[in-house]
Amino acid sequence: MTNERKLHRKKMRKKKRRRRLAFGCLLLFLVLVASGLGYASFLMHKMKTAMNEAYEEIGTKETMGDHLDPKKDSFTVLFIGIDDSKTRNFQSDTRSDALILAAFNADTQSVKMVSIPRDSYVYIPCEDQYDKITHAHAYGGTKCTIESVEHLFDVPIDYYVKMNFYAFIDVVDALGGIEVEVPYDIREKDAEDHRNAIVLKKGYQHLNGEEALALARTRKKDNDIERGKRQQQILQAILRKASHTGSISKYDDVIEAIGNNMKTNFTFDDIKALIYYVSTGNPLQTESLVLQGTDDNDGVYYYRLDEESVQEVSDALRSQLHASAEQQRNEERN
Repeated sequence: MTNERKLHRKKMRKKKRRRRLAFGCLLLFLVLVASGLGYASFLMHKMKTAMNEAYEEIGTKETMGDHLDPKKDSFTVLFIGIDDSKTRNFQSDTRSDALILAAFNADTQSVKMVSIPRDSYVYIPCEDQYDKITHAHAYGGTKCTIESVEHLFDVPIDYYVKMNFYAFIDVVDALGGIEVEVPYDIREKDAEDHRNAIVLKKGYQHLNGEEALALARTRKKDNDIERGKRQQQILQAILRKASHTGSISKYDDVIEAIGNNMKTNFTFDDIKALIYYVSTGNPLQTESLVLQGTDDNDGVYYYRLDEESVQEVSDALRSQLHASAEQQRNEERN
């Protein structure tokens, strides 16, 4: 990355107007899918077709400069889970049901993630008002959601991956399900809102797509903070399953699952460049960050974020984007 580009990135962060707008969890699938492209040429063609169908630019990449090189460049990705299905059919009024911001650093082979509670009371730039962050998507779609998260953390968002219920279900099922810890007995709706359609027992178990979605959505016995932690655990479980050599034969079905149920500004070439993250032989180090806050119910429920906690998360994300392997080693020694 050139010095000129670094200075430009810093300037844009300070102004909070960065428009390099480029969800939880399909980026990881795509990276892993891309890593298997060398095994069969037909996957290359199928992947390119799927990415072309899913591609949707939001704003422009005027600050991107030269092509992304994951071996040198750090970057952010906003994962957006959309609260939509055939039954709901909210169309332009669709809200975000899950928001996970991830900061990737190639030097340290690591990613830091934070889940943003859907009822967080934040500033919505496209409406010039404060409201629940889940409403940003209903106000102005992906762009408004990105702008709201950028304003919250003062961190530029390079890419986004947005998926609805069906994309999540299909990808988990294409991988043959995932293994994850269920914290307590759950009776939850399915993707079409049939009450008590999904019944899960407490404990570590194998979940299919509908069951994983129910676990990611439920918050009846705890709160949005714990819900966010579960979503990150599910994301990591999907990564483990997708990175297993036995899953290579399933990549064809994973690609098929993308289809019309996902939108992203990752290009096919971007995805190929990200092979670096799964081809070094070193495991990707993940760290979950937590946003603290308090419940506020004055007729309408909001989650009031603690300003100090927001600043700590913001500092951690920005440090991640600029951290080097040497810096990380020094931090570990101290």
